[in-house]
Amino acid sequence: MLRQSLGRSTRSVCLVLACLSLALHLLLALFCLSVLQTVCVLPPSSSSSPSSVLEADAQHRQSISHSSSPSSASSSHKLPTSPQNGEHRKMLHHHGKASFNDVTEREKELTGAKMAAEVIKKVKGHSKLEALFSHLLYNLPRPEPQEDDWLLRVRTGEDGRDTGIEEEEREDSDTKDSEWQSHSQEDGYDKAAWTSDADTHPPWLRFHLDISRWELYNRKEPNLARLAHSLATQRILNVVQKTGGTQLKLLMFFPNYGQALLKPMKQSRDTETDFNLFYFSDFERHNAEIAAFHLDRLLGFNRIPPVVGRLVNVTTEIREITTDRRLSRTFFTSPAGNVCFYGQCEYYCSTEHPVCGQPHVLEVSLAAMLPDLTLAPRRSWRSPWRRSYSRTKLAPWEKDPAYCDTVKQTPPYNHGSRLVDLIDLAILDFLMSNMDRHHYETFEKFGNETFLLHLDNGRAFGRHSQDEPSILAPLRQCCRIRHSTLLRLRLLSLPDFRLSDVMRESLAQDPLAGVAPLLSESHLLALGRRLATVLQVVRTCQDHHDDIIYNDLEGYYQQPD
Repeated sequence: MLRQSLGRSTRSVCLVLACLSLALHLLLALFCLSVLQTVCVLPPSSSSSPSSVLEADAQHRQSISHSSSPSSASSSHKLPTSPQNGEHRKMLHHHGKASFNDVTEREKELTGAKMAAEVIKKVKGHSKLEALFSHLLYNLPRPEPQEDDWLLRVRTGEDGRDTGIEEEEREDSDTKDSEWQSHSQEDGYDKAAWTSDADTHPPWLRFHLDISRWELYNRKEPNLARLAHSLATQRILNVVQKTGGTQLKLLMFFPNYGQALLKPMKQSRDTETDFNLFYFSDFERHNAEIAAFHLDRLLGFNRIPPVVGRLVNVTTEIREITTDRRLSRTFFTSPAGNVCFYGQCEYYCSTEHPVCGQPHVLEVSLAAMLPDLTLAPRRSWRSPWRRSYSRTKLAPWEKDPAYCDTVKQTPPYNHGSRLVDLIDLAILDFLMSNMDRHHYETFEKFGNETFLLHLDNGRAFGRHSQDEPSILAPLRQCCRIRHSTLLRLRLLSLPDFRLSDVMRESLAQDPLAGVAPLLSESHLLALGRRLATVLQVVRTCQDHHDDIIYNDLEGYYQQPD
């Protein structure tokens, strides 16, 4: 009896254990099945555009005009997001510690898994950026340009035949900044066969020919997408150091005779300017140049030359091809095995402040060059609100609250739009916290009846946790603002067009956005805070003055009730 009882107990225990085992196996099978059925999100194709920041503009232009465009024009907007071209993929072996495989693997890492995650983030298919550029305030009609409203025109002979445009625009391809000219410097350039037909012009030349009295570029012009693509992907033929300025800048030369101004990455994007530094002691930032171009467009100014980000190989695309001995002598390999250089300039050009690849790959900004000064001379104007650039002295405007009364009586600020143009620039500088605005430029051909060039923005976006109210001194002291500027600022303060959101969406389309966001969320949120400050200053002016609006919209736009 005892044996039978023990046998039944043993069988019961075994049955229970078998049931538990079966249940555990079933749970494990269900878990594995759920994992296998998880949707895999594939990375986007590398054919998305680095210059798609300009695609929405071209599409909107087509929808407004209700006209069909050639297929070639539409396809030109579908450009690869990755700034790497064939030359990047053929990165050479570093002569020090890093091998070829080290370079290519690091390059892949820096491109952010080949830009897989950086597609414009649209909520339920809605793009605030497209909605903004579709608004009437960004599509106001312009007077039809007359012949003298264009900065440059194609010169033709008396018999109607084209004459030497390639020589006129190409003469600056040999830089005056290089001390050492290679005998084979012309090797590698494209054969130029340019005529009066715009289709034969490279993107940089079309950009130059489209500059008018009223704006540096037309935001809806499809050529801007081609120009951005050219800057981000073209093979680099030569590099020399740019003379002038306080910090390191390089000139890049491309096969189609185009040029670009390079500013390198010298510190991480999220590094905030030390509060103990004076404004004139700060580093210039490559991402600030890129972000300034985008912000200028979002404000409707169109006064900063197109700027794109790019990854360059310090070894194969700078060191091995430069014809500038001053620059070539400053290259070295750091203790970490990175290729570095420092060039020659007034500040921060030393072994203590080098520009270094990782180990070869370097982030840079590339700005389209303006026409050569021999073709389109520019005048440099000292800003009335220039800072003292002294550790102890104050500028006149910092000591005299009525300083603007004097400015208003001084040419060219005593008539026309020059004063409100300068206030536009002050608003832009305040939004991006740029205190380094001592001069501005205009094209001499247009006299005083033209826009201001918003150049050299490398010291912007240094601080997000603190605002600098003194930048708004022109607006506070003069209480004058262009009507179109005020309406756009109000529009950008609305939830559907929030400045931080459209700025984030615009910047996400730059080639370097695949490496990391060009501006941190803190900087984007600061834009909204500073925009509210600008609008509050305007309201304060309206409370104390009757006539603060410069009406540039008469006959073009009526503000809805």
